[in-house]
Amino acid sequence: MDARHFLVLGASLLAMALAGPAGAQEKVQEKVQEEVREMPQPYVRVAEIEIDPSQVEPYGAAVKEQIEAAVRLEPGVLALYAVADAQNPAHVFVFEIYADVDAYKAHIETPHFKAYKAITQDMVKSLKLRDTVPILLGAKRT
Repeated sequence: MDARHFLVLGASLLAMALAGPAGAQEKVQEKVQEEVREMPQPYVRVAEIEIDPSQVEPYGAAVKEQIEAAVRLEPGVLALYAVADAQNPAHVFVFEIYADVDAYKAHIETPHFKAYKAITQDMVKSLKLRDTVPILLGAKRT
């Protein structure tokens, strides 16, 4: 949520608190709900990747380098998490959260992502990309 949305939400809540009749409060609530609906939603993808078992370590190094660069350099990359299946480390999942679909499109055009794709092309046996619909995204600051 950007500053504009916080201001609208704050002003709406203040107006609602100061408003007298219930009808005025309902109108303010409707306005707040409309603003929230119009806010851009994050673009979330899950990549399911099967790695050549003999390439697990080099793949891990490549994905780590790519994620660190993306998070550091790209404002539209909100989070990238790579995990391996505990029973089968060659089965990797990457949970990707972008500010919006344009941030994702910009991400796949970056030099660090293109380098990652080139380095890992012979390591990856299969790739499934799943578009998702966020239900709730929550995290604690550490």
